Amino acid sequence: MYRSDKMANNNNPKTESHDPGRRNFLKNTGLVVGGVAGGSLLGGLFTNQMKSDEGKKGKSEDAVKVDPAHARVFFGRFEDFIVLATATELIFPEDDNGPGAIGLDVPYFIDKQLAGTWGINGDDYRQAPFTNLEGLKKIEKADEKVNHSRANRGKIFLEGLRLMNAESMKRFDASFDQATEEQQHEIMSDLEAGKLDMKSIPSDAFFALLKQATLEGAFSDPLYGGNKNMDGWRMKEFAGARPSYADVIESEEFVKLDPISLTDYQRKK
Repeated sequence: MYRSDKMANNNNPKTESHDPGRRNFLKNTGLVVGGVAGGSLLGGLFTNQMKSDEGKKGKSEDAVKVDPAHARVFFGRFEDFIVLATATELIFPEDDNGPGAIGLDVPYFIDKQLAGTWGINGDDYRQAPFTNLEGLKKIEKADEKVNHSRANRGKIFLEGLRLMNAESMKRFDASFDQATEEQQHEIMSDLEAGKLDMKSIPSDAFFALLKQATLEGAFSDPLYGGNKNMDGWRMKEFAGARPSYADVIESEEFVKLDPISLTDYQRKK
């Protein structure tokens, strides 16, 4: 199964992955949309737009709070970004342990990474000859398939996300974010199994790349755009970028520490 285990305690009975009641994405919005992620993300975006419009009608700029980190720098098409957001939430869903991918700003993390060196494979050897699609299918490791493809990660993401949306339209006459959660799972499972036909890379390799990026966005330092409020670290009880544990190492009792980001650490220096 493609979903991530984000728990610090894997025996927690609250982690039933198929309990739709544990998601409350629509609680703050009147929007009724399909699938796992639509209400939360679309509702937030529409709410921000409404606040912005209200600000133009006379409210001061201070009254309209917009997170500057919530700006897309790679995805020019909102349709592509909403498919990405929906897919990441399916991989890393919100539950009783804490927020999911959307709540952790994982889609924006991926957007920023694709806009940088990682997205263009800038640190990789990129000289021909490249391996064709049939040859890529014979390679066992997913990351090696990516490295041997002519397409860079940015192009792979765009092709993969658009294929998922097109497949949803073909099967269910609904965009991926508007499809039901069961329908979304069907497409994601076929993607993971390599059953969807991509031109640049086998679909299972794209799925592995998507999952890798999702987990990195959930657990990386917030300076990279994900792990909002360090909640990903809190779910894992990870203390973050601490330079030393000298002040607690001799304690005879268990010490639970709040996480510290790299930004927090540098402010204290």
